Amino acid sequence: MKKVIYAADDEAHIRELLQSFLQKEGFEVRTFADGESLLAACDKQMPNLVVLDIMMPGMSGFEVCEQLRRKSSVPIIFLTARVAEEDYVKGLEIGSDDYFTKPFSPISLVMRVRAIFRRIEMEHSSKEEIVSFGDITVNMADKAAYCDGKDLALTPTEIAFLHYLMTHEGAVSRNEMLKQIWGFEQEVETRVTDDTVKRLRKKLVAAESNVQIATVWGFGFKLEMK
Repeated sequence: MKKVIYAADDEAHIRELLQSFLQKEGFEVRTFADGESLLAACDKQMPNLVVLDIMMPGMSGFEVCEQLRRKSSVPIIFLTARVAEEDYVKGLEIGSDDYFTKPFSPISLVMRVRAIFRRIEMEHSSKEEIVSFGDITVNMADKAAYCDGKDLALTPTEIAFLHYLMTHEGAVSRNEMLKQIWGFEQEVETRVTDDTVKRLRKKLVAAESNVQIATVWGFGFKLEMK
């Protein structure tokens, strides 16, 4: 069965480009000129992945993302001309899985879409759906993480990141995390791992957890008890 992708962008040529490349890769694609139309379609049928522009008439991509996150963990990719760092950070904080800036490489986008679907399939096939470390429990079936039974309100990417650390003994390299969580097939310059760790650390501290994410300098990260 084909994976269904919804894409919202107010630029017609971007919608046509996305539809052309993604359909060639075997996906079923529906495009929308604004966020409201995409949300209305999601109410009828939730897709397997969403691509959102940030600046659109009416609701912004951020607002659409926030509404989707209230009812679904569907993967979300931002595709936008906005390059300010605060936009990048906000996109990740409210639950997006990736962030592309225009102009973008359609081939790179297709590769990232496939990587996200591979990650989801690996999570679904994992025998360790419920794992614990210290006072932290991750339930992959529910797409949730808890500290002493209290929901940590993590994004899907944060949950995947934490689950990977919990199911791999010892330190995990930064490059391995980039490959397994975000689908980068080679070493790249990106802040995405560091930004994710920073957000997770804040949430663990706020929950007064006895678990912390330690940096293994020059290598990657590992979980430790305080």
